[in-house]
Amino acid sequence: MGLYQTPAEELDTFISNDLQPNRVFKTQISTAIHTIFLFLTQNCFRNSGSAMRVLKVVKAGSSGKGTALKDVSDVDLVVFVSLITDFRALKAERKKIIDEIQTRLEECRESLGTDLVLSIKKTKWENPRVLTFTLTSRTTDEHIDFDVLPAFDALGQLYRGYKPAPEVYISLTKSDPEGSEFSPCFTELQRNFIMALPTKLKSLIRLVKRWYKQYVLPHKQELGKGESLPPQYALELLSVYAWEQDSRDPAFNMAEGFRTVLELIRQYKHLCVYWTINYGFENETLRWYLESQLRKPRPIILDPADPTGIVGQGSCWDLAAQEAEHCCAQKCCRKRNGSAVQPWHVPLQQPRIAAEGDVVLQSRTTDDEYPITENRMFAQDAEPESYCTLL
Repeated sequence: MGLYQTPAEELDTFISNDLQPNRVFKTQISTAIHTIFLFLTQNCFRNSGSAMRVLKVVKAGSSGKGTALKDVSDVDLVVFVSLITDFRALKAERKKIIDEIQTRLEECRESLGTDLVLSIKKTKWENPRVLTFTLTSRTTDEHIDFDVLPAFDALGQLYRGYKPAPEVYISLTKSDPEGSEFSPCFTELQRNFIMALPTKLKSLIRLVKRWYKQYVLPHKQELGKGESLPPQYALELLSVYAWEQDSRDPAFNMAEGFRTVLELIRQYKHLCVYWTINYGFENETLRWYLESQLRKPRPIILDPADPTGIVGQGSCWDLAAQEAEHCCAQKCCRKRNGSAVQPWHVPLQQPRIAAEGDVVLQSRTTDDEYPITENRMFAQDAEPESYCTLL
């Protein structure tokens, strides 16, 4: 039974049975990650004539955050290297690092084991940001896709309650980044941001991801040249916003949470959301940059770990909004009596920076708790049924 055929009151069971990875799959992923981890740390730059070394490898993406879907086998690994000390240097050396990793992978195919087949994806970019390859099992024909992203240690040693110095982000903003091209350097902050969330909220994220993969991605065929759908990460962040801006109840109603995320997507033209958990407005230089980011065309969803990243900027949100509208009429968003599941309600407050009718949500400020500094304005033209004080 698909999501749209699942009754609203059965969404928790649907997630448990159909979306959460089983132990066997988790073990397969862990084994593959360990194999590649050892390879990267022990083989890269060996006998290359370079003093550069791999400092650490961080598991990122859904596998690292604890929000992976059942039978969806993709892994992001961020490789932190030595000798690089700033963002411009990383940009200059990134291709060399990727070429080195690819060369060593090709040389060491046999050391990966007789059961594993390695396939490296060719890139069309002159200065790629990622190396993509696949490991396939000869016995089961199952495969795991890897994305390997180079980074340098911009943050140093992380600890509980860690918040980067403003100078880290000032240096980032002065490096002329193209969107969030240096976000791999902040992957530990992105991972910790999600890992700290309650288990049920991660389940909501899984549900939103399934909806995205099953019902939004097919709209790619409607895109024109150079167009793209909003990234999945944007919808994950909206899921967190929705929960943080309501009661923060770890035992929330799943259908209401899902319905609220759909409502945010429907109202995308007014969204301007950000967090101050890793960066804020205290430093004058950084404040000027953040305020300039928040004045850009909507929707704005700032990456909580990387303020240069407006997640989903320039994407075709209208297609996702159309599908969200359609989803609201399905069984997963309807009660037993046929009435619509209502999104959560939050009081209105004047935002820090916003055009009239915009939604500005400033949420979590520390890792230890979820204090809500509520900056919100409801879109004035919202329909009565879609009233959601997150908006």
